[in-house]
Amino acid sequence: MSHNTFGHLFRVTTWGESHGPALGCVVDGCPPGIPLTEADIQPWLDRRRPGQGKFVTQRQEPDAVRILSGVFEDEKVKARYGGQVTTGTPISLMIENVDQRSRDYSEIAQAFRPGHADYAYFAKYGVRDYRGGGRQSARETAARVAAGAIARKILEGVTIRGAVVQIGPHAVEPGRIDFDVTGDNQFWAPDPEIVPVWEAHLEKVRKAGSSTGAVVAVEATGVPAGWGAPIYGKLDAELAAALMSINAAKGVEIGAGFAAAALSGEENADEMRMGNDGPVFLSNKAGGVLGGISTGQAVTARVAFKPTSSILTPRASLNEAGEEIELRTKGRHDPCVGLRAVPVVEAMTACVLADAFLRHRGQAGGGAFRPGPSGS
Repeated sequence: MSHNTFGHLFRVTTWGESHGPALGCVVDGCPPGIPLTEADIQPWLDRRRPGQGKFVTQRQEPDAVRILSGVFEDEKVKARYGGQVTTGTPISLMIENVDQRSRDYSEIAQAFRPGHADYAYFAKYGVRDYRGGGRQSARETAARVAAGAIARKILEGVTIRGAVVQIGPHAVEPGRIDFDVTGDNQFWAPDPEIVPVWEAHLEKVRKAGSSTGAVVAVEATGVPAGWGAPIYGKLDAELAAALMSINAAKGVEIGAGFAAAALSGEENADEMRMGNDGPVFLSNKAGGVLGGISTGQAVTARVAFKPTSSILTPRASLNEAGEEIELRTKGRHDPCVGLRAVPVVEAMTACVLADAFLRHRGQAGGGAFRPGPSGS
């Protein structure tokens, strides 16, 4: 299997399966001299960790990360940097799996679960790891979150925040979104008033053995103008590709997204005025990216996640022998994958922005030209 790596200068390769002994990633291209220990990565993994509430999978994984390479500390380094730092060489991270229940999947060893990638993997490779979905499992995203923690260390001055803004048909009003309150509830909700609505909806879905979809919003503030490249290296295109690579993602919008199709040219154009520190935009329909290059505004995106395909309701399917069967999925599953997708969306955004920053620094020195007499 190829294509397990993404990024250009900040490159991430993930490895491992849902029910294997461990999973992890290799981060290549991280600059040297950046303070980094397991304690810098673990808090982000804890935010994604399963088993935290009745509306997520009850699989109990500590997701304890180990750094196997790419860092160093001695007395000289400690005196200069204050502790362990990156060396500029590949950083290898490992997370052990400790709560696998492979027996839960014995009945689907020869069957294709509707909505899952079972058939697609079988059609391509002729062999598949059916235990929890193997490589196709959302368990793989733990490695992405670990890589995203390193990316955040590179992105000095950039703040990345995500939130669930819709579960099933119940959406948060755009004017009520407050990223500061997402940590106050188990749903990553940016509006406290939506919490009881979502709770009632998810309780109904959970008791029925069914599932529901969700939309996750992310914003990155502090991104300066100039990141990204024209035509085939567009920042928004690479961000969209990264977000679409997350398990169960079925749609990505940048800025106004599909809503822009209903706007007039006057409504959609983000007008500009000159401020004390450079241009000031009067709106942000573009999502902080024009022509594939960041404008200095917040970079914004939304990701739509489909309902979890593992449900208790019998569904028509096939097995590897080509026989028609009815199949219901057992095991421990999220009734709404969007609830644990927020840290993953944030991590993928961080990785894309770290890569964009390093590429911009390599080509243009990292600065941004501004309107005015000096042109800088």
